[in-house]
Order: sequence, then C-alpha cells, then structure tokens
Amino acid sequence: MLTSDFDYNLPEELIAQLPCEKRCESRMMVLEKNSKKIAHKHFFDIVDFLDENDVLVLNNTKVIPARLFGQKLTGANVEVFLLKDLGNNHWEALLKPSKRINGGNIIKISPELGVKAIRLIEGGKWLIEFLCKGHVRQILQKVGNIPLPPYIERNLSNEDIKKLDFERYQTVFAQKEGSVAAPTAGLHFTKEILEKLEKKGVQIAYVTLDVGLGTFRPVKCENILEHKMETETFEITEETAKIINEAKKNKKNIVAVGTTSVRTLETAFQKYGEIKACKGFSELFIYPPYEFKVVDKLLTNFHLPKSTLLMLTSAFAEREFVLEAYKNAITEKYRFYSYGDCMFIY
Repeated sequence: MLTSDFDYNLPEELIAQLPCEKRCESRMMVLEKNSKKIAHKHFFDIVDFLDENDVLVLNNTKVIPARLFGQKLTGANVEVFLLKDLGNNHWEALLKPSKRINGGNIIKISPELGVKAIRLIEGGKWLIEFLCKGHVRQILQKVGNIPLPPYIERNLSNEDIKKLDFERYQTVFAQKEGSVAAPTAGLHFTKEILEKLEKKGVQIAYVTLDVGLGTFRPVKCENILEHKMETETFEITEETAKIINEAKKNKKNIVAVGTTSVRTLETAFQKYGEIKACKGFSELFIYPPYEFKVVDKLLTNFHLPKSTLLMLTSAFAEREFVLEAYKNAITEKYRFYSYGDCMFIY
C-alpha cells in the first residue's frame, strides 16, 4: 500500500485557524460503515448516537506549553520545542536552527529560565537541561507557548489569541501533563455534553497517551511499510481496564474518542491479549487492513493528507469510503484539522 493512496487536495481556506465559538457547535459528519451512508450533524448531536450500550473512552492527557523562544549569548534567536520530560530538568527537544547550535550553548528564555544544549541525539532531537530556580513546569506556564501545529498561523504578540489557545487547545477533561499536541477529537466535548451522556447511561473511561512529535511528522516514504512511528507513552488504569473488559463481556460498544485512544487500547490488547492496567510505549502503526480488537466506534477529526491518522481512519472505515467522505466534507465546506470539525464512524 502506498502513501499516495491516502492523498487528497484541500483548499487552504478550509484549514481552521480558530476554534468554533462554542466547542460543541462544531459540525459532525456521521459515517455508517455497513450502509456507507453519510449524514451531516453538529457535535452536540452525539448525545443521540450513544446510549447505555456504549462506553466512551477519552484521552485525559494535558498539553504543556512546549514552545519556547530565546536567544543564545551571541543574541541569535532560537526556538526550543519540548518533546519529552526525562527527569531531573532534562528533556528531549527540537532546537531551531539546529545547525547553529553546539553542545554547551546556553539559550536564555526569560530572566528565570535558561536552556543548556547538551548533545544532539537521534532523529534531529537534542538533549537539553533547564537552568532555573524553582519548578520548571510552573515557569513554563508563564513563559511557554501552546505548541500549535504549523498549519495554524499565529501572531504570538497577540495576548488575546494566546489566551484563547491556552484554553481551547486543551480538552475540558485534561488531567495528566505530558503532550505536545492536543488529542483533538476531545476538544469538542463540554462538561454539559459529558453529563448528558452519563444521564443516558453511557459509561465514561479515561486512558492517557502523551501525544508526541509523530503527530506533526508526515509519512515521507512511498511504501507505508517503511514508515516507523514515533514512540509515545501511555497508561491504562485498573478502573478503566475493568470498565472495558466488563463492557466487552456484555457485548457493549467501545467508542474511542480520537486516534490516540484507539492506539492506546489496541496497543494494550496487542501486547497482553486483553485490556489490563499497564504503562508502556506505543509505536503501533494502524493502516488497512488492520483488524480492530477493541474499538467499535470512532470519533475523530479530519486529518492531513498522507498522515498516519488518515491511514488509521481508513483502516476503521475502508479507505475508499473515508476518501469519499473527505471529498464530501470539502464540498460541504467543513473545517479541517486540529481546530476543525469532526467525524463519527459507527
């Protein structure tokens, strides 16, 4: 299977630059897998599609302000993009422009925060050390920027927009810090929608997968089998494992919110043959004709051409049907990508 099999042309004006005014008022395209029917709804209609026979699985990871801007002692500007907390103030990060950085360089971010470039590691990543007094994560909340994808253009001097992104590029149920990108399918939920679902008897369970660099990295090889996924950490609690196993036993549907929830559940099943409380690393690459072992229904956003996320969606609902739905979404002027509309597949 070729990467070009997952290509499509998207008019630039359909890339959402701002979130919908109210989270739950995004549009929602509904795909019925067996009949191949497509319907056009709004996200708040999700309440009509789920009931006591469904378990909703949400990724409760929290986005960190992972994008920092500073200067070397020479005055040259440097962008620091945090990837992974390694403990003891050491992180994996991307430094731009990397060619002008040497091991030992100090980058001043703010009066209270500095970064020391230690050494270049694999994949163009750097090992860095934070130089600061106090707790790094608290300082990041003050000096960091939300790591929006490159297709969302921002003037970072606009404080109103910055404040909006801090609030809206985060799910209302985010709890565990660690992601450098939002699990975007979860952005549509409000507390009120979650309450309505619970009143209908829908069980809600949480997993954690820290979304990493792989979200931004395109598939560069034409043969998709040559693509290697970035490793991302995940966790499933005892409570969640129990809820999902009981649901499967009772023939209930597992409704995954976002590709990150899918990969967490399917990775755990692949490793253990069941869902159990665990922590680990996922590098599961899902593409057609993958056979899903856990997930029965999927809520997901519209994804970039040739992306692993589009390949996963195509495995869930057949590539031709998904690409037909994307063509339909373009005709109907849906809003695409992280701040855009969503798709519910059942």
